[in-house]
Amino acid sequence: MTRAEHDLIPEAALAWHRAGKGAALATVIETWGSAPRQAGSQLAISGTGEMLGSVSGGCVEGAVITEALDALADRKSRILTFGVSDETAFAAGLACGGTIRVLVEPVGEGPEALPEAMLAELTAARAAPRALAVVTRPEGWTRTLVIPGVDAASDARFRSDRSGMEEDGRFIAIHNPPLRLIVIGAVHIAQPLLAIARTCGYAPSLIDPRAAFGSADRFPGETILDDWPDEALAQLYPDTRTAIVTLTHDPKLDDPAIRFALNSPAFYLGCLGSTRTHAKRVERLAEAGFTPDQIAKIHAPVGLDIGAKTPAEIAVSVMAQITEALRK
Repeated sequence: MTRAEHDLIPEAALAWHRAGKGAALATVIETWGSAPRQAGSQLAISGTGEMLGSVSGGCVEGAVITEALDALADRKSRILTFGVSDETAFAAGLACGGTIRVLVEPVGEGPEALPEAMLAELTAARAAPRALAVVTRPEGWTRTLVIPGVDAASDARFRSDRSGMEEDGRFIAIHNPPLRLIVIGAVHIAQPLLAIARTCGYAPSLIDPRAAFGSADRFPGETILDDWPDEALAQLYPDTRTAIVTLTHDPKLDDPAIRFALNSPAFYLGCLGSTRTHAKRVERLAEAGFTPDQIAKIHAPVGLDIGAKTPAEIAVSVMAQITEALRK
């Protein structure tokens, strides 16, 4: 399960620090109004001016980078506030009362700095992947790594996948394992869908027992399983951060996957096919003992109705529907 390159922000900061360039991490800790990036969004800055990630929609990054370089020099963490009255923030799109607070931390030595060992432990958990929270108390600059099941406030944030400030003054930065997309059917639509999913932060997997379809030439660099769909899904252990999409049109392949998915905690199940195709699918599932409530979890025909025609457009509609299911 790999993260998209643009999501490797703590990893970039650690690499820059270990390369001797120096590194700082900037993290959005609070937002109000129309702030464009949610709490937990990060920007890594190297001592040589390299950057990865973002904390706003534009010009705030310039001010944050300046403060980050100052933090590398004085080894002190700081919290910055940008609001509508700040011309730099306004130019970045923080209109209508939009305000953000950004935590800037130098990596490495210093009583206020983010320790290298803690950042290394975080990146190891992200690589595993294991859920981990970084809990920072700006008053005194104490930091703790918290796993699920230890702290009630952190557990609530793990479940909602939302970083943020607590009333007791702690900032809890949530690092959950990547969202996953499992696609059954190495058809044309799957090619843009996997690419779009990866851009959206999902770790995609492709299942197709037909060697001619699920070839590395057609899907370079992708995780491809050639087992029967239900057997492959059993290996992947879909969880509450998993979306599943069936694309083969062949009941012999789609139906085993659908039956497995309906009994899994996956947050989304979408199935390609016309209204008539889905009606036949519903009949088969009902005969197999699935209840109307279970069958109603299926999004079919898959994707939002945006008039999509081409494989890429259909992939956009599918990813939009997955996003809607996750966020709403």
